[in-house]
Amino acid sequence: MKLVVQRVKNAKVEVEGKVVGKIEKGFLVLLGVAHEDTKQEADYLVKKLCNLRVFEDENEKMNLALKDVGGELLIISQFTLYADCTQGNRPSFINAARPEIAEPLYEYFCNECEKNDIHVEKGIFGADMKVSLLNDGPVTIIMEK
Repeated sequence: MKLVVQRVKNAKVEVEGKVVGKIEKGFLVLLGVAHEDTKQEADYLVKKLCNLRVFEDENEKMNLALKDVGGELLIISQFTLYADCTQGNRPSFINAARPEIAEPLYEYFCNECEKNDIHVEKGIFGADMKVSLLNDGPVTIIMEK
């Protein structure tokens, strides 16, 4: 499982011109699922994500987590995180999990984040989504398990 985590001032996702998810201060998370991923990988990354201390404290040090600042999550499924560009110019997505594996793990991941008392917004799995954000910092972190 792979996450691209961006600290944002705000972010939203639209499908067919309609906003389906929107947050203010928090993280925009792009989530990719590989074939071999299980709930074990998801649990590990949920814990890491929900406790990631990259918000500034009173001394301007990145020392605060989402809950400390009342942050929110916008989690978007992103199979292209598993693109393999080693051969030719057209990426292969063979390492990305099929939808019947990826979608339940995506939903599980989102639900587990909510269990940490963090407000979660989502995109629509498999949809053509338009994502916009105001990156804060910028702070962008890649997490894998």
